[in-house]
Amino acid sequence: MKNILITLLCIPTLCLGQKDVDTLIDQNLRATLALHKELVSIPNLPANPELMLKNIDWVQKQYDALNYTTSVLHSETLPILLAEKVYNPSYKTVLFYFHIDGQPVNPEAWQQEDPFIPVLKEEDADGNFTALDWEQLDTEINDDWRIFARAAADDKAPIVMFLSALQLLEQQNKAPKFNIKVIFDPEEEYRSTALLTTLEKYKHRYASDYFIVMDGPAHDSNKPTLTFGCRGIATASITTYGAKLPQHSGHYGNYAPNPVFRLSQLLSSMKDDDGRVLIANYYDGISIDKTAANLLAAVPFNASDFNKKLGIKTAEKIGENYQEALQYPSLNVRQIGTSWKGEGLKTVVPEYAQADLDVRLVPETDGAAQLEKIKKHIVNQGYYVIDRDPTDEERLTHDKIAKFIGRPSVNAFRTDPEAVFSKRLRTSLSETFNEAPISIRLMGGTVPIVPLINTLDVPTIIVPMVNMDNNQHNPNENIRIGNIRQGIKLCLSLFGTEL
Repeated sequence: MKNILITLLCIPTLCLGQKDVDTLIDQNLRATLALHKELVSIPNLPANPELMLKNIDWVQKQYDALNYTTSVLHSETLPILLAEKVYNPSYKTVLFYFHIDGQPVNPEAWQQEDPFIPVLKEEDADGNFTALDWEQLDTEINDDWRIFARAAADDKAPIVMFLSALQLLEQQNKAPKFNIKVIFDPEEEYRSTALLTTLEKYKHRYASDYFIVMDGPAHDSNKPTLTFGCRGIATASITTYGAKLPQHSGHYGNYAPNPVFRLSQLLSSMKDDDGRVLIANYYDGISIDKTAANLLAAVPFNASDFNKKLGIKTAEKIGENYQEALQYPSLNVRQIGTSWKGEGLKTVVPEYAQADLDVRLVPETDGAAQLEKIKKHIVNQGYYVIDRDPTDEERLTHDKIAKFIGRPSVNAFRTDPEAVFSKRLRTSLSETFNEAPISIRLMGGTVPIVPLINTLDVPTIIVPMVNMDNNQHNPNENIRIGNIRQGIKLCLSLFGTEL
């Protein structure tokens, strides 16, 4: 009897059995994919405001049809779309977040004519994708078929999954167990400039009891995933100097100091051979207790397979596993350059060498504080540190000069995985999918809306639904159809969660 009850209650909102829910999703899947194709076919680069407004208008009409109240909120750049509906005044309110913009494209790098014209593709035994006719969707739909286009996954697939789930509820005369607000951000790929300029003016419009961010990739097993936070990011540049102009390497080699070697020695002093940061107090305040360690270890992970995909023999030794490594602040050199910017090589001793860094932050670390630790380390290596190019007098006074420019950006956030909200979402998904969702304590990437999260000051969870190998931000971005199918079911499960 207990097992039967669990099956009947697996989607509380619909009060239908598992097979009925799956059948309902399947019956509407072609219509869902048609919606997805229609939305993805609208280019969504903020550089073209007219097309961005067309995207916003498309989404607004969908929510108007569901009798939501929709508002286009003015910002300093592109407008924010807010959709909201009170299902019951006594219910809690959940704010959902999606972004509607996409990354720039290089059409020549795509394996299709136009990155904004979706192409249905099938993978062969050799891992190559070939195009299918869209009429194939009139046959039995294969979960492993994929749709290729810019924003097909990030973030238009979640937008359509969520919308489709709401439409299915409407068809069944059912309703979520909470009131809903939905933000559509037009510039997430550009640091959410539009949205963040509206926080003071529209804080009351965004107010909610809970916040769910519908972005990012699920675990690479494609199982339902809950993510309880994300790392932040700060950036910096370090410039070392040689002679005040580039010098001929024959005439001045062995005489004019080469800033590249100085920079490389400085960078090498910051990490040991195992990848641990040697900067004083860099990991201060971070501890992994038994509960956190168990949560991290429970995430499925095969180091051998993971390293094979990366093409590396040995990983850096930060933490006991991949998930634990993400709980510590990173120090990454993302680019190195010299004073020579032209094509080809020149036989010169460069005037300067520059390294651009990024620091991924965790909740225990502050961006400005981490950058100050890096700066202090440079000073301790004997450098005269400034935030501009050196004067002639400074060049003649100091042997080692470094320009350091730090840019604190976005700090990290984390919601307690054992909080009431966290447990209720986990329970709901467990009942729906007959196994516990994969729980990620901290996502490695950064969402730029942490200032919004801090402003709302409510429990926040990321619910990622797209396939990990979706080529996010890269050429040939894609969404796996099986993830769309599962994402709709996941949204229905969320809607049935009593808060």
